[in-house]
Amino acid sequence: MMNDQQLLRFSRHILLDEIGIEGQEKLLAAHALVVGCGGLGVVALPYLAAAGIGRLTIADADTIDETNLQRQITFTEADIGKNKALVMQGRLKQINSQTHITAIAEFLDEVRLVELANDADIILDCSDNYPTRQAVNRAAVAARTPLVSAAAVRFDGQIAVYRPDLPDTPCYACLFDGEQADDGACALFGVFSPLVGVIGTTQAAEVLKVLLGIGAPSHGKLSTYNALSGQWRQYGVRRNPECPVCGGR
Repeated sequence: MMNDQQLLRFSRHILLDEIGIEGQEKLLAAHALVVGCGGLGVVALPYLAAAGIGRLTIADADTIDETNLQRQITFTEADIGKNKALVMQGRLKQINSQTHITAIAEFLDEVRLVELANDADIILDCSDNYPTRQAVNRAAVAARTPLVSAAAVRFDGQIAVYRPDLPDTPCYACLFDGEQADDGACALFGVFSPLVGVIGTTQAAEVLKVLLGIGAPSHGKLSTYNALSGQWRQYGVRRNPECPVCGGR
């Protein structure tokens, strides 16, 4: 039951018929696991905290360097050399002191990922490399936890919602099942600064939609965005019955 301060703080959400008091209470009770506090994470996380997500677990073993500041706008020059997850924890507490935030400043192996996925209501994959995306997907499938996965490089971004909690739905490995170059993408190819903002905010919106159960279903498709043309495109994705990750589900 929300108190008077919460009713005031989230009044602009409550005014929306699709959310209302019941929906806001769902967000306050929700737990999101966010893997990666880089370009996408620093954009999605502040919106999740501001929207009233009750618990946020954020994981990133990396430290902030000067090249991050071109697009990771939550960080400042004074943060260089510090761990991303720990700095982000402090920033989010300034946005919403009532959100319970756990920062994990270490690399997560698959056992730990599955443990965290089982404890979460939804997962955001904000990582920047293919092996981590596959590991997060395997954990999401094992825990049957919804996953919102995104990526951004050069001028192109992509986002997809995976629902292993629903029957006959595809997972990340159904779409990306081959060997891919281990990105290092931003360092090798560059990334347009505002692109991560577009994709990261879209990722946050999809998370809130899943938790609230509102809007058109977003699973079963891949959405891509090109910042030079300003165009979004959508592609249907079907479950692969022989997928090595979810085929036996």
